[in-house]
Amino acid sequence: MPPESGSSISDAEWAAFVQESERGIPASAPKEPSARARMVTERLREQESRGAKPGGWRTTAPLHEREERESRRRRRWVFLGLPVVVALAAVAMRPSLLPGDPFGTGEPKAAVSASPLPAETAAPSAAPDSVDPERPTLARPFAGSPAAQWADGEAGIVLPKATPVGSLSKAQVEQALKQTGKLLIDANLDPATLRGGRPETALAVIDPQQKDLLKLLNTALSKPDKDHDPLLMFSRFDPAELRLAGDVVKTRGRMTFKAGERASVVVHADYTFVYPVVRIGKDATTEVERTIIRRVLDVELYDPAEYVVTPGKITVTKYDENIGNSACEIYDGYLHPEFSTTEPTGAPATGPTTDPYDRSQSLDENREAGCGVVSRT
Repeated sequence: MPPESGSSISDAEWAAFVQESERGIPASAPKEPSARARMVTERLREQESRGAKPGGWRTTAPLHEREERESRRRRRWVFLGLPVVVALAAVAMRPSLLPGDPFGTGEPKAAVSASPLPAETAAPSAAPDSVDPERPTLARPFAGSPAAQWADGEAGIVLPKATPVGSLSKAQVEQALKQTGKLLIDANLDPATLRGGRPETALAVIDPQQKDLLKLLNTALSKPDKDHDPLLMFSRFDPAELRLAGDVVKTRGRMTFKAGERASVVVHADYTFVYPVVRIGKDATTEVERTIIRRVLDVELYDPAEYVVTPGKITVTKYDENIGNSACEIYDGYLHPEFSTTEPTGAPATGPTTDPYDRSQSLDENREAGCGVVSRT
């Protein structure tokens, strides 16, 4: 491909390149010189007839002195160099072909379609691999996140196939699984709950016999403080400050069940939710940040023939959470993700640095007191 007008390659250099290329290309390749090459060659002949000596980097050493020791390297250059010349020409015409748009052309980067992961059936052996450190945008709120391959919302909460357990029938076990799913969905995915609304469905599936738990949750929703924090079970953002970037929350996790010790079925749920949000109101921008929450719940459904319980309702025996990217020591009942363009809020982090996407360990392992920092969002 001949050099374009304005190229820094001289006619002499181009002619020498063509001559060397022809010597390095196998005999089966075409040898007909291009019109540009013939023009350059004719110009060089005219210069020689006038006694003019063309300058250029190839005059620093006679070509015939280097031919023998460089013949192998030259053939390698012809084979590899010509594709590089073509590639460079293509990049010159379309700089956006380079990753990351280094020349600031402003051309939008095409979204990479990530293949969805299969449903999680057991604890992973390690944290997800690192991905390209792309910044999330309104168009691609999960860019640069392992969650790009996770399921969307409720699709990530897959109920296992129910079977009879102890004195409980298949239908009763299935009811326990469905009630647990309802709690998770309403507490972490329902748009009204995320906007700070009251999660009525989640509260309704809990057995009214759990008076202390329901009292704590109701107080936390109406008058949150350090001892009554709704974030222990519900995901909520202040609707006056934040909104979701799009309408998708990414979900990954699993649900299992086993026979309980007291004529019951124990359902174990372990899920991570990823929320991309943007600021609204007086601080509105298009900057997207993500908050990641992992929730672990154990619930039981007791055999009503053996215990005084409300049939069809579940008893929450454990609720634990790990929240990534939310200001420390703020107890107003809302999540407060940190944005890179604003000053940090809340108390300084005192806990360890953790990967919020790491689902390979239980929340009980290596847990340290104090609000920590996340290694990625």
